[in-house]
Amino acid sequence: MATAIPLEFRRQKKNFIPRSSSSRARSLSDSLPQHLELLHQGTNVEDLKNKHFVLVHGGGFGAWCWYKTTTLLKESGYQVDAIDLTGSGSHFLDSNNITTLSQYVKPLSDFIENLDDNKKVILVGHDIGGACISYVMELYPSKVSAAIFVAAAMLKNGQNILDMFSVQLGLNNLCQRAQIFRYENGKNHPPTAIDYDKSLLKEVLFNQTPAKDVELATMSMRPVPFGPLTEKLSLSTTNYGSIPRFYVKTQDDFAIPSSLQEVMIDSNQPEQVFQIKGSDHSPFLSKPQALHKILVEIFHIPPKMNLKTI
Repeated sequence: MATAIPLEFRRQKKNFIPRSSSSRARSLSDSLPQHLELLHQGTNVEDLKNKHFVLVHGGGFGAWCWYKTTTLLKESGYQVDAIDLTGSGSHFLDSNNITTLSQYVKPLSDFIENLDDNKKVILVGHDIGGACISYVMELYPSKVSAAIFVAAAMLKNGQNILDMFSVQLGLNNLCQRAQIFRYENGKNHPPTAIDYDKSLLKEVLFNQTPAKDVELATMSMRPVPFGPLTEKLSLSTTNYGSIPRFYVKTQDDFAIPSSLQEVMIDSNQPEQVFQIKGSDHSPFLSKPQALHKILVEIFHIPPKMNLKTI
């Protein structure tokens, strides 16, 4: 969810992130490499123990949005869990009452905290779910083997989601028109949530998604709590920076355009970048096979022991 900012908050934003001029070569992929045949040739004990993906949805979505990805991963022999963040999907809490990032992320942090001590997972975050998995990476680095950001907010230390998406102000009128700010505490207070104009959902989030999935999303999406979007992340090299990060770009994304994804990639460089051709903002619905192949490919990339600068 590329988030517009109400006028009274825009005036307070002064430090935007510059576009990088880096010409660093990137690995782009939307096809299954030959070495993935290893998946069906058996893996060692360590691989079996950590063959677990945890999927974290973006703003307004819920665990339901991953249904194609969970099916494909399970059919390929992986363990997979999709998490409903607080106030999302089937979680009961009213989005207007969620004020902090820790509150919003609690179902995910509880899940990771309760893993066995010798268990590691691969976190996959979409949209603002990228900030959510970053928050958990900082808390539980020993329980995360890798992190995959799918058209997601991949922030640096001290940034919040609104800082990141303020780069796009004035450049994405359609996305801004699709958002409806809710003020449950009155217009003289900050917004409490962001809702969607359902008539614009397909054009913004699902421009390449099958009609039946657009209908599912239209019935299932819920407002996004505003408070967590304003909270700055505290990320350290020792914790967050010790975990390999990978980015999956969505080429035909109208919510978080490729140009904004490039800004995040260049300012906070991951191990490797992949691209899904012809994907809208929701590749788990529009390009599930391509996304699945990339997730499996990343699983088979040997880990590096070096720490990352953030």
